[in-house]
Amino acid sequence: MPRRSPNPHTPAGERILTTAADLFYHRGIRGVGVDLIADQAGVTKKTLYDRFGSKDALVAAYLTRRHERWVTWFGERLAARGAAGSARGVDQVVAALELAEEWARENERGCAFVNAHGEIGGSEHPGNAVILADKLYMLGVFTDLLRDAGRPDAEELGAQVHLLYEGAMVAYTTRAQPNAFAAARAAARALLAPAG
Repeated sequence: MPRRSPNPHTPAGERILTTAADLFYHRGIRGVGVDLIADQAGVTKKTLYDRFGSKDALVAAYLTRRHERWVTWFGERLAARGAAGSARGVDQVVAALELAEEWARENERGCAFVNAHGEIGGSEHPGNAVILADKLYMLGVFTDLLRDAGRPDAEELGAQVHLLYEGAMVAYTTRAQPNAFAAARAAARALLAPAG
């Protein structure tokens, strides 16, 4: 009998993905097996494989959902802070870093994409493409904010602010620097201050 194509868009698929997302984030990808996911989602392993095809595909779906959740949450809040403009470029960058701190306070295990990369990076895992897309998204956010503010060096500055953002996320999560986001915002203001 031929195997059916995976179809996660069912009530059981949704339960599996929701359960797996919580487990993967809090316990790690390698620390969670399909038996545990199926048991906690109230489905059989066969159902899990029918919906997602493999654990790797389920991990990629988890990361995709996490990215979509972040983009929606972050995008709505940043837009609510005001449109970027020449006088607001630095303000919008600082606002983005404030929002990242707010998110980090609610997600105690830090960046799901950094955590996942620590487990699956360097492999052919399908989740790696999602991790890269998430990191490029934030790089693009900072670059676009600075380009919209009329900065001719937006790409270079965007890359530098992106490093401040990524470093703050890791330093905050590991508790190496409890005030990491405040330090990142101060560094961004200094970096983006008008010359002279």
